[in-house]
Amino acid sequence: QVQLVESGGGLVQTGGSLRLSCAASGRTSSRYGMGWFRQAPGKERELVAGISWSGASKYYVDSVKGRFTISRDNGKNTVYLQMNSLKPEDTAVYYCGQAYGINLAKRSDEYNRWGQGTQVTVSS
Repeated sequence: QVQLVESGGGLVQTGGSLRLSCAASGRTSSRYGMGWFRQAPGKERELVAGISWSGASKYYVDSVKGRFTISRDNGKNTVYLQMNSLKPEDTAVYYCGQAYGINLAKRSDEYNRWGQGTQVTVSS
């Protein structure tokens, strides 16, 4: 199975930007859709962005649409989340996830594996 490790989180002011990376290791020869999730204290884990294996199809939750961009480099076994115009409500631990299939996955139950997470804190 694939091991996922997130990086790139940190503390940023409102309106700032961060770029998160998710590096995959292990059995990376299989083709999967990928996604980014976040979980704030006391809140449910939320799927914020998804991408198909090819990268041609993408999904964003309404609250981040126009501000976040998901991308991937299959040659490097890495998925990225570019986050611009950050708001305090974006504060959460961000996780990358592996989907069951090759296609774009828009629901949490379509993912079966997550990394350890990276903290993103946006101050006002």
